[in-house]
Amino acid sequence: MVSGLQVRLSRILRGGRMLCIPMDHGISNGPIPGLEDPSLIIRECAPAGLTSVIINKGILKSLDAVPSVGVLVHFSSSTSRSLSPNRKMLTGSVEEAVRMGADGVSLHINIGGREEPEMLQDLGMVAERCQNWGMPLLAMMYPRGENVPNPHDPEIVAHAARIGAECGADIVKTVYTGDVDSFAGIVRSTPVPVVVAGGPKVESDADLLRMTQEVMEAGAAGVTYGRNVFAHRNPPAITRALARIIFDGEKAESVGDLG
Repeated sequence: MVSGLQVRLSRILRGGRMLCIPMDHGISNGPIPGLEDPSLIIRECAPAGLTSVIINKGILKSLDAVPSVGVLVHFSSSTSRSLSPNRKMLTGSVEEAVRMGADGVSLHINIGGREEPEMLQDLGMVAERCQNWGMPLLAMMYPRGENVPNPHDPEIVAHAARIGAECGADIVKTVYTGDVDSFAGIVRSTPVPVVVAGGPKVESDADLLRMTQEVMEAGAAGVTYGRNVFAHRNPPAITRALARIIFDGEKAESVGDLG
């Protein structure tokens, strides 16, 4: 028996692996470089190996065509102009995601700050609604706040990732610790697939590809890279290179020069 959850997961993953471009930055930071036309990014990167995107509901409504990749609608936001930028507020419901034809729901939860309790409550409640509707839930679990001296500390990252799984997420997105061994331990201790955030724009393609190879060696299910893809000088080319590492198991150095 195939469930609705399995059907939707098959649209945002391929063979259990994910190559996703999050493009939810417009609420927090505005139309930053590369996000002027999300439809164009999806159209160009889909044939290069992209499995899914994370977008806000208004962008989903404004797309110029039905996307050929899985869509997770992002339902928690704050702005960089806020007095509490780490406090993510709910901006939609699971029922709304169902009506819009989304394949999954995405929430952003910051662990370690004053705003943590309300965000955890939101995560638990949305997870329940997702379960009722057979809707996959991706939880962005970030160590970020006054009580986090080092957001890449393996112990803190492991705790944040485990919280996402414990609260009912189907996929947990978190930060890379910087080394394969510690991140492998995080993957093992998180009972749902773990994908990695790209973070700030990297210095070089080689750095991004090397990080991708390392997280895959650690057992991650894939990556969700935003600025490092949509703000790249050639988004389809970097997507294609990432796909070769994630789905074909190639090494970073063998992918070649992206020009």
